[in-house]
Amino acid sequence: MQQRCVIQRLSPDVRAALASYGAKATWPAGFGIYQRGASADGVFVVLSGRIVLRSRVKAGRGFVPAIATEGETFGAEGLEIAGRYATDARAEEASETLHLSGPRFRLFIREQPLFAQSLIGQIMAERTQLLDKLHELATLSVEERLIASMLRLADQQRLADGAPLQLGATDYRLLCELVGATRESVSLVFNRLVAAGLVEREGTTYTVPDLQALAARLGSAWMETETIVPLVQEGRVERAARA
Repeated sequence: MQQRCVIQRLSPDVRAALASYGAKATWPAGFGIYQRGASADGVFVVLSGRIVLRSRVKAGRGFVPAIATEGETFGAEGLEIAGRYATDARAEEASETLHLSGPRFRLFIREQPLFAQSLIGQIMAERTQLLDKLHELATLSVEERLIASMLRLADQQRLADGAPLQLGATDYRLLCELVGATRESVSLVFNRLVAAGLVEREGTTYTVPDLQALAARLGSAWMETETIVPLVQEGRVERAARA
């Protein structure tokens, strides 16, 4: 059976050590923290809430390569020389972050090498997640990418074992951007999952009662895929399905 992914996070001890080196900030829901192309400096650590990294594709549409929640980082482009942000960053809900500027990051490395090792390891773990997502985009179908994204959301919400995953209208729109597919494509997949009994729908709310059963449907495709699914064919699949 496919296991749920486990997202690495900074421990409370590391976050406590970082507190005296970074600048703490509170962001209201919907606030834009930075925009793509802006000059980047240092790295952010999420203390609470949810930060969505978004690339604008076209008017009304976007692609979300990553979501940063408690104990995760974002904006590490600021550790490059003359770095610039690669995405927009927006607080999806009321959030609190800690920002380490480049000089403060280097000071943290010198004075707290053991904790700094954990921070660098966290940044590298998140880079690995991005590489995994690129693999999914190149090799998995829309259904497989949707399931993988829902499993990640469940892990980020730290649901207890056996607890259902609930997705409201906002989560649905976010899933479309995480999957990198149109709402029509995602709607078709959800209809199949509802018909299979893996997802329950009530109005605009979707509930996944058994995450392990959903993971089992994904099977081994997450780790090993033989067939490459070109993204350019997605529109044709939608039209065929509607026909």
